[in-house]
Amino acid sequence: MSQNTNYTLEPDYNPEDRFKQYATVEPEFWKKKNLAEMSKTEWELLCDGCGKCCLNKLEIKGKIKFTNTHCRFLDCHSCLCKIYPHRFQKVPDCRDIDLAAIREKPRWLPKTCAYWLLDNGYDLPPWHPLVSGRAESVHEAQMSLRGRNIVSESGIQDYENYLVDWEDL
Repeated sequence: MSQNTNYTLEPDYNPEDRFKQYATVEPEFWKKKNLAEMSKTEWELLCDGCGKCCLNKLEIKGKIKFTNTHCRFLDCHSCLCKIYPHRFQKVPDCRDIDLAAIREKPRWLPKTCAYWLLDNGYDLPPWHPLVSGRAESVHEAQMSLRGRNIVSESGIQDYENYLVDWEDL
């Protein structure tokens, strides 16, 4: 990750805005369409808001290892990106989650990721906001980063000292 800390956070950031789109999509669209057929709105709603893709990762001996260090733009309460619309301009190594990224080997998305689950023939878990109807359900099920021992990447140099082996990664 780039260590430039002169970024300005979005002044009108509201993590709950993403859930206003629930009423505009077909119910259970993820059961009726494959990922390639989904609209941009449907695609964005698949994200459960866990924040795990914002953890820094290392590739060690051909496997992805997660650290408990997170991008400095992760809001640790909502587990969403504070600069989402501008993340690629402000963080050059931020990854877009598209079909290629979902299918990339070794797998760098957490095994609870809705995109990965659906692309591999699994259904969404009951705690996913699209299933539960509530954004908080991912946090209540302890499937997000909220409340975990995580640290900002700012100032981190030896990511190897921060490796974690959480069951849901």
